[in-house]
Amino acid sequence: MIPDKTPAHANPRSARQLLRAHRYGALGTLSQKFDGHPFTSITPYLVDFDGSVLILISGLAEHTKNILNDSRASLVSHNQADPRIQTQGRVTLVGHAAHQPDRADCAKRYLRYFAETRNWYELPDFNFYRITPLAIRYIGGFGDIHWIGNENYLLQRYPLMQQEDSLIEELNLHPALQKRGAMLIGVDCDGYDLVVNGAVVRHEFAELTLDAAAARAAILAE
Repeated sequence: MIPDKTPAHANPRSARQLLRAHRYGALGTLSQKFDGHPFTSITPYLVDFDGSVLILISGLAEHTKNILNDSRASLVSHNQADPRIQTQGRVTLVGHAAHQPDRADCAKRYLRYFAETRNWYELPDFNFYRITPLAIRYIGGFGDIHWIGNENYLLQRYPLMQQEDSLIEELNLHPALQKRGAMLIGVDCDGYDLVVNGAVVRHEFAELTLDAAAARAAILAE
């Protein structure tokens, strides 16, 4: 059953931003071994340009076996830096997971964020799966709780999707980023990610940013 229509006060971008801000989540699948019982594991994930989620998983893993048997899956993430779990924003993506045959294309972006997984990627047993949401359960805080439908959450193609690689190459040579000791690893319509002192730091754009010119201006203005 698909949730009711997204309420007018809901902000799909806030849900994407919360999901993009983190790198690990709890992956829920339906157990093949235990007759459909919920099975949960921890996985790194990357939110792609459109808001769908990429994961790199082994064919030997229980969650992969479950997905191949039943594609229904969910992923929940929250502010992992704060121990007060119940007061923090969190988001649950409910959808279907599908194997991605364009392995090298997925790896280009994924490995910038998770360079430490390159050895896994080089094993033939590891493959990318994309979780495309049917709906999002967003909890931004007390009283800020609602469902968001995929028609409001997912993004259509926008120019920055094709411009990201060249923008990263250009800005990583720019004195402004070099002075900050930062390396740009990803740019999407909601914000960008820098590696600073070995840690990935997320920066949000003030508004939806769809092309390289607008993204460049926003990044260099900080």
